[in-house]
Amino acid sequence: MITISDSIKFVGVNDKTLDLFESQYPIPNGVSYNSYVIMDEKIAIMDSVDPRATTQWLSNLDSVLAGKTPDYLVVSHMEPDHSGSIKDLLSKFPSITLVGNTKTFTMLGQFIDISLVKNQLVVKEGDQLDLGSHSLTFLMAPMVHWPEVMVEYESTEKIIFSADGFGKFGSLDTEEPWADEARRYYLNIVGKYGPSVQALLKKLSSVEVKTICPLHGPVLTGDLTPYLDLYHKWSTYTPEEKGVFIACASIHGNTKKIAADLCQTLTDKGIKAEFYDLTRGSLSEAVAKAFYYDTMVCAASTYDGGVFLPMEDFINHLRAKAFQNRKIAFIENGTWGPMAAKTMRALFEPMKSIEFIDPVVTVKSTLDPTSEAALADLVQALSK
Repeated sequence: MITISDSIKFVGVNDKTLDLFESQYPIPNGVSYNSYVIMDEKIAIMDSVDPRATTQWLSNLDSVLAGKTPDYLVVSHMEPDHSGSIKDLLSKFPSITLVGNTKTFTMLGQFIDISLVKNQLVVKEGDQLDLGSHSLTFLMAPMVHWPEVMVEYESTEKIIFSADGFGKFGSLDTEEPWADEARRYYLNIVGKYGPSVQALLKKLSSVEVKTICPLHGPVLTGDLTPYLDLYHKWSTYTPEEKGVFIACASIHGNTKKIAADLCQTLTDKGIKAEFYDLTRGSLSEAVAKAFYYDTMVCAASTYDGGVFLPMEDFINHLRAKAFQNRKIAFIENGTWGPMAAKTMRALFEPMKSIEFIDPVVTVKSTLDPTSEAALADLVQALSK
């Protein structure tokens, strides 16, 4: 079991049996539901876990509590993967005081019978909870990524309990770079709410933070600058890399070959480029990669007078996550009536700060001298 410090213990649970997070994001390495206990004159449990992990969580709690009765359960976030075991905790410790803000308790009554909560402490921005040698200051973080979210700053050990902020996919026994799965997690789940994340980062900049304890993924210690820098980039929709992401939706393979060859051509010219097949890959991974680069080429077949649906779905997901500040180019294919580029551009036009790159490359089934020349011109435009 992870030890945060002599007084703060990890009691979370790994879940390697879940295949889709929020029923849509593939998690091949599982996920962790994090929960913590502050052992002091008053004992505070920091969040519960998904109902899938209740039994193991209660066992972990018993081990840490060693017969003691907790005083508080702090509820940072009401999403069921963090609040799903509250009812079971109340059955075990009926006198425990639940700590949350006004919106927390409104939502709680939508999940369980609120009469089960015998004691509650309603907190607001800047309120403090004294536990003895530890003290929690509550910072509201609405829309990171639900409206009731709050984080807690423990001033003695300078720890932020960051709710879903700074979380990642992957169980805690998975060895992998933090940024890759943290990026996919953030951009697909929290990504729409960049201004809210910026507001939280501003609050955190006014306190000294040595440790970040998120509700998913590893506890972050040491030099926190890389994590904070990435969160600043992600929440301001700033590209991480100058390069070209080529997202492709091909029906019979001709468009795919053109897009893959374009990727190789750009790579040969020393331009960082990455090809992704939307018909085979994970949509959440494609979304994360689109945000990673400053430029994207959308290559798609025409379909039913519009664009092939995997591409349409991809662009709609980008719109839902507030995609912006990027350059976009198009390659379309259509045997008799190419319409993919027009449809794709219409989907991107409502998004903020999108710059369209000419020329549009129109292919009728396979490349011919005209489309080859247009593709060469596009390579030049992408090389600038």
